[in-house]
Amino acid sequence: MTQARVAKQARGGRDVVVAAAVDNFQRLGYHGTSMRDIARDAGITVASIYHHFPSKQLILQDIMKRVLSDAFSATRTALMAAPAAPEERLAEIVRAWIRFHTHRRAEALIGASEIRSLDDAGRSIVIALRDEQERMFRDVIEHGVSVGAFATPYPAEAARAILTMGSSVASWYRAGGELSPEELSDRYAALALGAVGAR
Repeated sequence: MTQARVAKQARGGRDVVVAAAVDNFQRLGYHGTSMRDIARDAGITVASIYHHFPSKQLILQDIMKRVLSDAFSATRTALMAAPAAPEERLAEIVRAWIRFHTHRRAEALIGASEIRSLDDAGRSIVIALRDEQERMFRDVIEHGVSVGAFATPYPAEAARAILTMGSSVASWYRAGGELSPEELSDRYAALALGAVGAR
């Protein structure tokens, strides 16, 4: 068996463990989930999990790093493709943020709610990733203020409020509801523009 194939199988095994952990952490919480629960839903033994992750804590850290990195990538891509106007740039990153929290709801919910369960090392990594995301929103808002497009005197707080408003969508959104992710993202973009006092 080639090294590439071995690596691919290892990644596949990790993905199965992560998927089972996401399902259990979402339903039972981190502390309510055992390694046995994860192994059962992954269709493997507990010993096999330890081949991929040395501890349940490192599974949680992997989930949270993945979700925050993927969310940042989605918003950065939206920012790079947006027109130059501050209103359009903010609207596009908010739309991407909302779509992410509807399409990756379970992971996003864990990312928002389980920071309290991280050890010190994991918390430092996750906070750094969160700060990077917040900085993107704050930079867009501060630029809008500097060119007179936004009237808010509180750009940092506005960025934090918009991010929190968007991440809370993961706690209640259900596919097949009244609004599609696209419709919801448009409404939240409008709310965000209102929050920064777009002129």
